[in-house]
Amino acid sequence: MRLLFVLVLAVLTAPVLAQEAKQDAADVPLPRPRPEAPPAPKEKEPPPLPQSADDHGAPPNEPSEPRVFQTACPAVIMGLVTARPLPPLSEGSCGERSPLELEAVTLRGRSVPINGKAVTNCQMATALPEWLDSVDGYVAAHEKTHIAEVNVGTSYMCRDRVTGAKNDTPSEHGFADAMDVVGFTLEDGRRIDVGTAWPGTEDEGSRLIRFAHDAACSVFTTVLGPEANALHRDHLHVDLGCHGKMCTARLCE
Repeated sequence: MRLLFVLVLAVLTAPVLAQEAKQDAADVPLPRPRPEAPPAPKEKEPPPLPQSADDHGAPPNEPSEPRVFQTACPAVIMGLVTARPLPPLSEGSCGERSPLELEAVTLRGRSVPINGKAVTNCQMATALPEWLDSVDGYVAAHEKTHIAEVNVGTSYMCRDRVTGAKNDTPSEHGFADAMDVVGFTLEDGRRIDVGTAWPGTEDEGSRLIRFAHDAACSVFTTVLGPEANALHRDHLHVDLGCHGKMCTARLCE
C-alpha cells in the first residue's frame, strides 16, 4: 500500500519538477557572442624600382665609370713611409692595383728622402723601413753618421725575369714588388755606390754595402747582389716574390 502511494506521488510531481528544471535552465546567463575580428590590414606594396638609373646612378644604356680597387697602406697610415698613391698599373701580364710612389722613409724618427722614382706595392713599402733602419743603425755605429738619402734605380718595370726583355715571364719588378738600390748618400757628404763599394775598400764603403746585403736577406724573400750575376753588379735587388710551395723559402745571393 505504501509503495503504491509513493508511485502515485512520483507520477503527480514529475511534470512540476520538469517545469522547474526548465525554468532554472532558462535563468542561467549565457556568454556573450564573440566579437567579429577586424579586417586584416592591407600589405603595403614595395615602391617601384627606379627605371631611369642603374645601381651606380648612371642612366640606362650608358656605362658608369669603372671602380678603382685601391686600398689604404698601413705603412703610409703609420708614417713609416711618405708616399703618394698612383692610378692602377696595367701593362700586359704586369700590373698593380694600388701602387705607391715612395718619397721618403722614416728612420729613427727622421724622414730620409728616396732619390729616384720608387714605385712599389704596399708590401714593399712596409718592408723597406725595417731593412733601411738596420742599415742606418750600422752607419751610426761604425761610420758615426746617418743615411741622408736612399738612391734607387729600377722599381716598377714590366720586363722579363732573366733577360730584361718583355715576354711571358715577368720579373717581380712587373708587379711593383721589387726595387734596385744603387747606394746611399751619407750625412757626412759621402756617396756609397754598390758597384764601387762591393769590390772596393772599407773606406769606399765595402763593409757597409755588404752589411746592407746581408741585412736585406732577413727581410726580403729575394736578395741579389753583385756576386749573383753580371746583371746585378751595380745594385742590390730586393723583392718579396714567392719561393717554394709555401712561399716561405728565401733566395739570398
